[in-house]
Amino acid sequence: MNLTNSGKTRLAAAAVATLMTVSLAACGSSSTPASSTTPNSSPSTTAVAGTAATTTPAAELRATLTDLLTQHVYLAGIALKTAVDKGGNLKDPSVVAAVTTLDGNSVALSKAIGSVYPAAATPFLQSWRQHIGFFVNYTLGKATKNAAMAAQAKSDLNGYRTSFGQLIHSVVPELPAAAVAQELIPHVQTLLDTIDALVSGKGDAFALLSKAAAHMPMTADILAGGIAKNKGLSGDPDDAASGLRSGLTYLLDSHVDLAGIALTQAVIKGGNLKDPSVVAAVNALDANSVALSQAVGSAYPAAATPFLQSWRQHIGFFVNYTLGKATKNAAMAAQAKSDLNGYRTSFGQLINSVVPELPADAVAQELIPHVATLLTTIDALVGGKPAVYPDLEMAAMHMPGTAKILAGGIAANKKLS
Repeated sequence: MNLTNSGKTRLAAAAVATLMTVSLAACGSSSTPASSTTPNSSPSTTAVAGTAATTTPAAELRATLTDLLTQHVYLAGIALKTAVDKGGNLKDPSVVAAVTTLDGNSVALSKAIGSVYPAAATPFLQSWRQHIGFFVNYTLGKATKNAAMAAQAKSDLNGYRTSFGQLIHSVVPELPAAAVAQELIPHVQTLLDTIDALVSGKGDAFALLSKAAAHMPMTADILAGGIAKNKGLSGDPDDAASGLRSGLTYLLDSHVDLAGIALTQAVIKGGNLKDPSVVAAVNALDANSVALSQAVGSAYPAAATPFLQSWRQHIGFFVNYTLGKATKNAAMAAQAKSDLNGYRTSFGQLINSVVPELPADAVAQELIPHVATLLTTIDALVGGKPAVYPDLEMAAMHMPGTAKILAGGIAANKKLS
């Protein structure tokens, strides 16, 4: 793969492929990622015909990178927002917890690299942590109106792009250093835009964070392509089945993180759902719901509206649970849990009616960890516990496994390969 000569063409092709294959995405719930050490839940769904097309080593690689890179952006956004909310006090317990959770993602990325290129794990982690530090410096510079500090951080990030490109190229010759550095431009710029909005208190910060995350699936595709070629992995990271699984991973990861952000804002604002920051966070979450429904509709037109109605409904139940807990309304919280339990059944029936290869009971069962981990996150959030950040990450960690299961059923239904 010569990205130097065909980088723009590949980027365009990757974007089109992602859009086309994400269009086959058709649901959301929970399980565990390929990078997790926890065995996949819902074994009754793992034998679905067509799974092989979505579980080749190349598809696994692309999905894992999509998950880790998407999580990197959201966890970075959460950590930086927490730091801003706490006046730049990096020793505040909630800031420490958010930063620690972000660093856990960095370690996971380095381990993923190290599993294929052992000698590169430590240099990768050092470089990755360094660029996060530059984002922190930019945030602090902006928050304290220290223009020199912010400018230095931007310069450091620009230099980082070059050094990181050289590091990746030294490990994967199929990925030219200049092309990797170029690919980092949108990542850096979209996160800087998000930080500017966070510091200024603009309502578009959450939409900008979503935009930053949206670039990650393409980056994962490009990196997976080079690594797959370098290691001679079987399967094609660019085929429809791989793209389907990657697209589902991205959308479902985003759902959990955006839900966590929206619920956090609601609690911070005392349950005032009309507060501008709450409205902005909820709008960003709903945009993800619409994107999921549009993806469903492009492949299964009749299911788009029922899916969106069902998906929005279950988010509403989580909101009700949050408000019940925050106001110590035990009846309201209990009703929300009951509603979520009923939702699992109805959603399983909806998905089965669209994709017969995915049994309704199995889908409902697969939703149990999704519901349980988000409820645990909400409990920590309302209780003001720093554990909310690792709890939210745990909730997100179920999504790649769910994407894997769903992609297998959809690939069989659509005869993807």
